[in-house]
Amino acid sequence: MKNVTVTMEDSVADWARMEAARRNTSVSRLIGEMLAEKMRHDDAYERAMREALEFRSWGKSSGPYLTREEMYDRSQPRT
Repeated sequence: MKNVTVTMEDSVADWARMEAARRNTSVSRLIGEMLAEKMRHDDAYERAMREALEFRSWGKSSGPYLTREEMYDRSQPRT
């Protein structure tokens, strides 16, 4: 584990102390847990975004998005 120094507004520090006490933990542990949750959330979002942009199950588009013409092309059978 690494130790870091964090600078924050007095009101934020007051809130963090109260929240840590409510959760029966330290401010340091509270901030560490909050940052770990943010990291997991961001990683999941990035992974989902990458998968969504790579998803090309139909159409002739060479990119992640269909062109306007491909989107409204009625000559291709729908599945």
